[in-house]
Amino acid sequence: MNTTLPILLIEDNPMDVDLTQRAFIRHNLANPLEVMRDGQEAIDFVAGWRAGDPVPSVILLDLKLPKICGLEVLRVIRAHPDIGTVPVVVLTSSAEDDDIRKAYLLGANSYIVKPVDFEKFIDVARQIELYWTVLNMHSFSKPA
Repeated sequence: MNTTLPILLIEDNPMDVDLTQRAFIRHNLANPLEVMRDGQEAIDFVAGWRAGDPVPSVILLDLKLPKICGLEVLRVIRAHPDIGTVPVVVLTSSAEDDDIRKAYLLGANSYIVKPVDFEKFIDVARQIELYWTVLNMHSFSKPA
């Protein structure tokens, strides 16, 4: 499996983007991290994706985004014929039952409330890396 597929981070908070980047650097993540800073930018990315473009190994999606909310971004991702199968991990500060329920109904693969503590965030990043970029078999993976 190609372990250098990009990870797509859809996050508007610059501090959370920095925290995510530092967490992945600390664990020597080989996957490049592509950042989209609002819902419209993410939807434009999905709409502009063409066959042959690198498919993200996983999408990390915040729900509270400017312009277009994360739940709508998730709906658009799941409707795309090629990118729609990419695992989506909701990584957000919202622990609201309604957000969790809606995210899973729209096809989220996982829902994680962002830890405030940096060391705990590092652990979350390590587990995301291990599971979603190393262990998880993607629908576009070719057997060895």
